[in-house]
Amino acid sequence: MTSDLKHKASRGAAVTAGGLWIKTALQLISTMLLARLLDQSDFGLIAMIMAIVGVADLIRDFGMTGAILQAKNLTEDQWRSLRWFSAIFGTVLMIGIAACAPVIASLYGEPRLTVLTFAIAPVLLVNGLCMPLQASVQRDLRFGTLALIDIVAMAVGVVLSVVAALVGFGVWSLVVFAGAGQVYRLIALWVAAKPRWGRPRIGRDIRPLLTTGGSLFGVQLINYASRNLDNVVIGQQLGAAALGQYSRAYALFLLPQQQLTAPLGRVALPVLSRLQDDGERYRRYISNAMVVIGYLALPVYAIAAAVVHPLILLLLGPGWDTAASAFALLALAGVAQAIGNVNGWIYITLGRVHRQLVFFTITRPIVIASFFVGVAWNGVNGLALLYGLVLLALLIPEFFVATHGTFIRIGRDIGLPLIRPAIAAGLAFAASWGTAQLLGDWLAILQVVAGGLAGLLVLGALYVVPGYRRDYRMMLDFVKQARKPAPRKPAAETPTDSPDAPAPTATEIDLEATPVDAPATVLGADEPSAGELAAQLEEQNTRRRGRRS
Repeated sequence: MTSDLKHKASRGAAVTAGGLWIKTALQLISTMLLARLLDQSDFGLIAMIMAIVGVADLIRDFGMTGAILQAKNLTEDQWRSLRWFSAIFGTVLMIGIAACAPVIASLYGEPRLTVLTFAIAPVLLVNGLCMPLQASVQRDLRFGTLALIDIVAMAVGVVLSVVAALVGFGVWSLVVFAGAGQVYRLIALWVAAKPRWGRPRIGRDIRPLLTTGGSLFGVQLINYASRNLDNVVIGQQLGAAALGQYSRAYALFLLPQQQLTAPLGRVALPVLSRLQDDGERYRRYISNAMVVIGYLALPVYAIAAAVVHPLILLLLGPGWDTAASAFALLALAGVAQAIGNVNGWIYITLGRVHRQLVFFTITRPIVIASFFVGVAWNGVNGLALLYGLVLLALLIPEFFVATHGTFIRIGRDIGLPLIRPAIAAGLAFAASWGTAQLLGDWLAILQVVAGGLAGLLVLGALYVVPGYRRDYRMMLDFVKQARKPAPRKPAAETPTDSPDAPAPTATEIDLEATPVDAPATVLGADEPSAGELAAQLEEQNTRRRGRRS
């Protein structure tokens, strides 16, 4: 039974990862089509609203998603209380944002934002209804179900928004994009979770969840401000058209992290939590994780920055030159964020969230201040450059605070593993940029393909170097595991675990909203794979559901 569950978890990981790539492809298609059908200021108007609605949505969640996933056991009464709490809180915030619509319009000096804010505000209620349903499905480790819901929700939003743009809805097609997918998500999650609401009730038994969620919320809120107030500053200082350019560059800049490094984090959290009392294995896992992130993030951003102008022309069409320059400069911030994500793993898995909150309270205002200074200095490009430089400068103190007093050493475990990936990224950038320049004014797609291939060839050629060869082989381990055939079931299986086995602990469950489970053997020779962890959790959930029935 255990072997079969391990195989299911591994195959489920491949399905989930594939779902992420399909979702990314749909997002790119929508970006390419809508950028050609709509005005740049349309994107800016929606970005203005979402920068503020996003804060309200963060408050609406209040860290409860992470708190629910951390809880060992939840009674049916607690689930009912959570559903009603989330629904009522979402309703209150929806009304609050709608009431503030004139204020938002006044802040940006854009009267059109009033009615657009009214239209977008109900998303807060929809998300409030979705949150406990998604957390319930995630606790049951139904990763394939969530991946399918993500894909279809994105497809619904893309298709309906493109149709709306084609028939002349203008900026309202982006409102359709923001809302249609979420409505589908609610319906699909409702069918998957089959919630039993009962009478309206919010019991005291969810107070521990609110306490845990509050600590997570504090970190999330500060981090959100440092990553999203740039939209407010640009919109207020430079207007909707400039923000439209910046928002498209930022959306593309986030894709490598969403599809490459974020899934790694979702696997690392439960694995590192298991290793927190084994300093040597924990340290080795962190060190190898830095290698993987280095090769996934640094060369990707380097090659994309090298071919940025033909790339943006290919994706968005003509007239997006500011977005191209901003994307190239944001690559610095992308590298810093990808590497800095490991800080979050250390804070959470070693129980140092309060330390992270204090550090963010001190340093994130510096990041926010860079937005104002950068815009005043050189507009969108000035903000993008200073944003990246400040994040890079803060990496060393961030890792020092996160690792001080632990068995992790910054130089040996954090810095040294990044040296080879950094050199590889520099060589790949030079090859890609030089190739793109040699092609001159040829077709954009030819410049992108040739430049990208030149960078990839450099990375491939480094395989002859022993150090790079070891790194590459380590990262390919997970591919071999994913291709293993399903184990044959024995004729009879008798569970050896006690029927009273405890439910999953806080750290054994993914703390992020969209679960991705993948084999973790790429990060260490003898660490437990995420597939094994998921199999164990699935067995526990199966037993727990059997006892409830």
